[in-house]
Amino acid sequence: MDDTTNTTDTTDETRTIAAPAPAPALRRAAAPDAEAAAEVWLRSYDAALPTVRRAHSDDEVRAFFRHVVIPERETWVAEAESREGDGGIVGVMVLTEAESESESESEAESEARTEGAAGAGHVDQLYLAPAWRGRGLGDRFLSLAKERFPAGLELWTFQINTPAHRFYERHGFTAAERTDGSGNEEREPDVRYVWLPRSR
Repeated sequence: MDDTTNTTDTTDETRTIAAPAPAPALRRAAAPDAEAAAEVWLRSYDAALPTVRRAHSDDEVRAFFRHVVIPERETWVAEAESREGDGGIVGVMVLTEAESESESESEAESEARTEGAAGAGHVDQLYLAPAWRGRGLGDRFLSLAKERFPAGLELWTFQINTPAHRFYERHGFTAAERTDGSGNEEREPDVRYVWLPRSR
């Protein structure tokens, strides 16, 4: 028996069941991943946010991944084994250290965040190939982000992206700030989410 099928005997028949594909491996991105990671971003953005104007062309996004995202940021990719053309890079997550203070934060909010999340991280990007949504890959990426920045995390998402809100809230993030979008390139209303570890 090879590792791609599993034969199960029943009373009068034998069925062959395809073995599940192994979970995609999460690893740090390298220069050769830039093109594939950019393609995941482009496909995911277009599928999840069809009504949101993109601020950059496809070629500009690819160049940004090639010259900035991969070489200068903590970028992680999910790589699936190829089966029937669905392998390769299927997810991308970009992490940075959180900025010390948002201009729109009140002094009290800034103080609370600094005390509760010194050394916090920021999830700059988290995009999955559309076929890989709802399969646990986003959960694995967020678990990794929490391991990398156990003091806390923050991220921005568009207000129109309600599936993302549900996803982040399920993982313990809470909405901390809403804006009219004047501060982002797309000029789309957005929301800042924050995750802080539970007190011990």
